[in-house]
Amino acid sequence: MNILIKREPSMRILKWFFLFTDISFILYFGATALGLIPPEWAYSDYSNPILIAWNWSFFPIDMLVSLTGLTALYLYRKQSPTWKSAALISLVLTFCSGMMAIAYWGIRQEFDPACPNLFLLIYPLFFIRKFWKSTSNSGVLGSI
Repeated sequence: MNILIKREPSMRILKWFFLFTDISFILYFGATALGLIPPEWAYSDYSNPILIAWNWSFFPIDMLVSLTGLTALYLYRKQSPTWKSAALISLVLTFCSGMMAIAYWGIRQEFDPACPNLFLLIYPLFFIRKFWKSTSNSGVLGSI
């Protein structure tokens, strides 16, 4: 085990959130593209072309979540200090993705508190503040 992991106890927890979320996004869009998700497991109006387009509108942000999260894990293993910036970006994008979906389902009055989007909205909040403070103290965000 490298020294960096011992100094960052929050990363021991965060890495599992990143792996779960990032791999889930990739698997979800892969399964959606291949038509493997049964309609009874999907959101309401799953076959509606407008909702299909709405769902795919999340593809870019969700793939950025996966890319930045997996990049943060890679940089962390390489002991690069830039892993914190990648982690912060991933967390903010994850929060935004969850918030956008929850807003949509709320507007439709079809919000389900058990939906995965609530997970995407809440879990980043436990880490964003810590990473924001950490990166701003080290000067990474000082020019913003």
